[in-house]
Amino acid sequence: MQGPGLSAGWAFYRTLRGWVKSGIYEVAGQRPALLRLRASKPFRRPRHLTCDPAPEPWMRLPLPLMLALLLPFAASAAAPPQVRTDDIDRFWVTYDAVLAQPDAAQRVALVQQRYIDPGSPGLHALMKVRNYTAAEYAQAMLAWPRFWASVRPLTANARQASATLEQDLAAFRALYPALRPASITYAVGMLRTGGTTLGKQVLIGAEMALGDASVDVSELPEPLRSRLRIFYDSNPGANNAQNNLHEYVHTQQRETTGSLAQYVVREGVAEFIAERISGRRPALPLYTYGPLHESEIRARFSAEMDGDALDNWLYNNARNPFGVSDLGYYAGYRIAQEYMRQQPDEQAAIARMIELDYEDPAAVRGFIDASGWLRIANANEAAGQRPALPESQRR
Repeated sequence: MQGPGLSAGWAFYRTLRGWVKSGIYEVAGQRPALLRLRASKPFRRPRHLTCDPAPEPWMRLPLPLMLALLLPFAASAAAPPQVRTDDIDRFWVTYDAVLAQPDAAQRVALVQQRYIDPGSPGLHALMKVRNYTAAEYAQAMLAWPRFWASVRPLTANARQASATLEQDLAAFRALYPALRPASITYAVGMLRTGGTTLGKQVLIGAEMALGDASVDVSELPEPLRSRLRIFYDSNPGANNAQNNLHEYVHTQQRETTGSLAQYVVREGVAEFIAERISGRRPALPLYTYGPLHESEIRARFSAEMDGDALDNWLYNNARNPFGVSDLGYYAGYRIAQEYMRQQPDEQAAIARMIELDYEDPAAVRGFIDASGWLRIANANEAAGQRPALPESQRR
């Protein structure tokens, strides 16, 4: 399968061959590595920009020259995805300066001048979507010294944590050739997201996404403290590849502002595809609890799916009827999984999942119905069996 850069290179090659055929360029006699402008003819617009795929031998460019012409396109195809981590270093320089500043107003000014103003577009986008402010940063820097001390060395792992991204995106493109490029920015936030998106930007909250069980949450207020204790104990830093892919899927999907069902399916599709590519799913309680209580989850979801209340399902804490946070991810994941089980063409099914109109309630409901998840028999639940990834979908 040709990547976008190689496709562009082939198009350019065909264009050049067309110019040769039309008389703009010719191969110079017995020196096939050279091209010269034909002196016998004035420069003119090419009659066409493509040529016969099997042209006469005299029209063929020598291999070394062809490779030289195609090299820039091949290089662009192989270029790694854009990953920025420089905001992390700026944060810690700012943090040290804030701790040394006794004046409250000056602390806020330091955050603004040293972290936010010179920050990347990704940091500014993260602040926009999560409503972070300079004053909030300055206050938290002083209020949570043990937290910041424990998370600081972990944020240095951003580059290492993204080491498989190029390989993962190549696998993603093989599944979904229409994959559009997106940037990835790691920045230090204020504990409101480990990953989100804005347009073509993947925005990773490094203080969450790169954490592990060593993070000290004792200074944090409840219920944030309990929620993050569970989160960090799941070792999110080790699952960073899946997290990056989950958010990358979101950059390919349409947004939604609709019902619970619309949000759940959008998140579940991202979760399913990220697992399909990375071979991993987060070690979170929802994936342990879900298979053991699927009939209960399904019944409540069926009753609430057309409403707009997300509190029992997404972006929540364990204070809900299940006693486990974020079970909407599990419900959406199972819907996507069951939909895929029935599809003969995995690539076409992945495209339908990604390109689903998540803003259209009828389209989302049709996808749920097509999955059959709401009608599934509970044969495996009594035995406590966890839904397994089909063999054909394992990496």
